[in-house]
Amino acid sequence: MKEKVAVCEVGPRDGLQMAHDIMPTALKTRWIAAIAEAGVGEIEVGSFVPPKLVPQMADTADVVRAALAQPGLRVMALVPNLKGAQAAYAAGAHGVGVPVSVSEGHSRSNTRKGTEEQVDEVRRIVEWVREQERPMAVEPGCATAFGCAIDGLIPADKVVRTAVALVEAGVDAVALADTVGYGNPAQVRSLVRAVRAEIGGKLTKLHLHDTMGLGLANALAGLEEGIRSFDSALAGLGGCPFAPGASGNIVTEDLVFMLESMGFDTGIDLDRLIAARELLHEGVPGEPMYGQVPKAGIPKTFRVLA
Repeated sequence: MKEKVAVCEVGPRDGLQMAHDIMPTALKTRWIAAIAEAGVGEIEVGSFVPPKLVPQMADTADVVRAALAQPGLRVMALVPNLKGAQAAYAAGAHGVGVPVSVSEGHSRSNTRKGTEEQVDEVRRIVEWVREQERPMAVEPGCATAFGCAIDGLIPADKVVRTAVALVEAGVDAVALADTVGYGNPAQVRSLVRAVRAEIGGKLTKLHLHDTMGLGLANALAGLEEGIRSFDSALAGLGGCPFAPGASGNIVTEDLVFMLESMGFDTGIDLDRLIAARELLHEGVPGEPMYGQVPKAGIPKTFRVLA
């Protein structure tokens, strides 16, 4: 039996938050449905943030509710604070990601809190969720773990300390995020090992950007270190309004091709996934769309290898 690797599509959040056009809600929900129908089991469908700051995310509650209609889909949302988590819970999200930047400069730009203050915010979210009737996973990411456009190199020991603090706060899982795409494979290997040595299986995911062209190489390094869950975005959309110079996420289509070609099981139909790009282009026609596999086409060897 093939070993499974989870691919979480973050395009509806990380991709669209930087788009110049605002995708209509009805089209966005059709796009998310198409991604789910291609076999993607987890989608971060939006973020609960002030609409005046990120107007592209103003409809997230409606999008969450629509996405819940997809059978078997794990519906995630990004939240910066307890208020956002409460909104996500009210909409029915299965889980929330919470950005906890290890860079003080990025943290204050992104959440108006320092790193330790944001860890405290995560603790408040966990405590509140525990008091509710139904569960909702709290899965923060250590943002800028591999470097920051504001503060530069981030000491590995600070990443480790932050991850440990999050686990002590009671979170369900922790991700390491290369928010600006500065990481390299050797760094990924080293940091995954260091964090896992302290928090074990609570480290579950990598969130990678492709700013320096090393996104898939970094994913491979994480894969070889035992990571079995990755964030990615259809057509490689993405970026961060508070991370100057950051470019898009690793391309979901290329990631799936790599994983399936290597003998892993993502559960994703690559043809249907590529077809979902049409709805994305319809919704944000001015955005560049990336991906080597969609450009070159799926080779005949793929059916034999996958």
